Amino acid sequence: MKSAKSADARRQGRKNHANLFGEALNTAAVLRVSLTCLIAGIFLLSAQEPDAGRQRPPAGRGSTREFLGLGPAPDAAAAKKGEPLFKQNCAACHGETARGAQGPNLLRSVVVLHDEKENEIGPVIQNGRPQAGMPPFQQLSADDIHNISEYIKLQVEQAANRGIYNQIYAGSRNALRGDPNKGNEFFHAHCNGCHSPSGDLAKIAAKFPEASLMQSRFLWPASRDPARATVSTPSGETVTGTIVKLDDFDVALRDSNGDVHYWPRSQVNVNVVDNLQGHRALLPLYTDADIHNVTAYLETLK
Repeated sequence: MKSAKSADARRQGRKNHANLFGEALNTAAVLRVSLTCLIAGIFLLSAQEPDAGRQRPPAGRGSTREFLGLGPAPDAAAAKKGEPLFKQNCAACHGETARGAQGPNLLRSVVVLHDEKENEIGPVIQNGRPQAGMPPFQQLSADDIHNISEYIKLQVEQAANRGIYNQIYAGSRNALRGDPNKGNEFFHAHCNGCHSPSGDLAKIAAKFPEASLMQSRFLWPASRDPARATVSTPSGETVTGTIVKLDDFDVALRDSNGDVHYWPRSQVNVNVVDNLQGHRALLPLYTDADIHNVTAYLETLK
């Protein structure tokens, strides 16, 4: 009797399971159909023409510049014509690249940054600013003023657009301007005690072929070694090792055997090894010429 009831229960369970499985398949089929219809609807809508009252933004660099609030790009051809005019009439006060000399830096000028179609720059060039010592340039034509304006705006673009900065200025940043012979003299007078052209600096020019990288390397090199110090105790014991901890209250060193030593800071004398002491001492001695000369010398160590 019990076995018959058990068999009936198993048959009923299998039947229920089959029904549930069938319902799941039906649900999945409905979901697939719905998803297919949804995707088809999206493609259909995307293929339709936009409403007459809506206009899609133009693709390309112009729309990107407008989105970023940069305005139109400077006219390179007009800027090329404006360069000699600017240098002839404006560079004495504003510098050859409009970055300032006796007069202000025009790359930060509100007049320049707000200008559209010479509505701001034009009147200033034509009428001058006598109260600030700027004479009028009434001999310049409207085309001359436009070309000068585009030259100034090109300088702003080149300074502000980081995407093209290295492309434009890489040559000037990495040009060697110094005298390697004078750099050799400076090196042997100030650096030869710690460094050797045939030792630690051998072929350094191959590692740092760009002048800007070489300058940052020798002016303030990064120390990748762990900081070291020597601790002297009142009993006369000295321990040298790498610094594990050093603050106003505690000092701990790891010696060459790997053992860690700890002292209260107030009870010992701590002498930290300063690998950059020589470089730090030279910083106030360098002239611009010295920096360029040493750079030119180090770039000969190939």
